[in-house]
Amino acid sequence: MTLVDTNVLLDLATNDPAWVDWSLMQLEAASLAGPLLINDVVYAELSVRYERIEDLDAFIAHAGIDMVPTPRPALFLAAKAFAQYRTAGGKRTGVLPDFFIGAHAAVADLPLLTRDLGRYQTYFPTLRLIVPET
Repeated sequence: MTLVDTNVLLDLATNDPAWVDWSLMQLEAASLAGPLLINDVVYAELSVRYERIEDLDAFIAHAGIDMVPTPRPALFLAAKAFAQYRTAGGKRTGVLPDFFIGAHAAVADLPLLTRDLGRYQTYFPTLRLIVPET
């Protein structure tokens, strides 16, 4: 099983010329290891791209992705990691979803397929990340 971050799915939904090939290749590889998962936060972030819920649900189904709820311990961990981020001088807005996603992957012991290394690596150091090579 692999938890998939929003940015990877947006690469497909927008046919991002810089990232669609990498994201598609990584999704295919991860699917061979088990189910691809998103949580409610990824679903909400991805929904910004769609006018109709039916279109979003069709995209998710076509990609072979299952939606799972964020575990309660992950919600608690996300808040603690976000508080640490803020104490360290982190920005106030726009990043909280990353903490929910990272905490979910950490608590569920799932690898996270993402293009964002920074905060995940810093605030969830035990997380197994599938990221582009630098």
